[in-house]
Amino acid sequence: MSIHWKVRSFAELSTLELHDILRLRVDVFVVEQQCPYAEVDGQDPTALHVIGRDEQGAIIVYGRILQAMPGEVPHLGRIVIHPDHRGKGLAHELMGRMLEELRWRYGSDRSMLAAQAHLEGLYAKHGYRRVGEPYVWDGIPHVDMERSGGEG
Repeated sequence: MSIHWKVRSFAELSTLELHDILRLRVDVFVVEQQCPYAEVDGQDPTALHVIGRDEQGAIIVYGRILQAMPGEVPHLGRIVIHPDHRGKGLAHELMGRMLEELRWRYGSDRSMLAAQAHLEGLYAKHGYRRVGEPYVWDGIPHVDMERSGGEG
């Protein structure tokens, strides 16, 4: 499967792209995971949006990069794969793209993320290590993870 990748700021997103991103996130994080929470959290306008489309143009893989606050590092989040396309290595491909984008934009891929606990191993394969104890966030077990980073 060939994925067409784009990285866009919020201002660069078309209304259709924003719709498709929010639909994928809600379909997975709210409906599939049965977790009613505030998906539209106010952070999208300042985030970078990493979008993967299939050959038909549908958004099937997505993640966002939140800008680093002063004295902190960027945070990755809303990492999602369409249910019909899981198990094909797309999560690893997305992580590679996101780390590449961090190196290009920030000169390092040092970053953090809040991982659903059952995905800790996936992120560990990309250099993230757990910091702190597991906790429940919106009814789902999570762990905070950090990547020390490499220079770009």
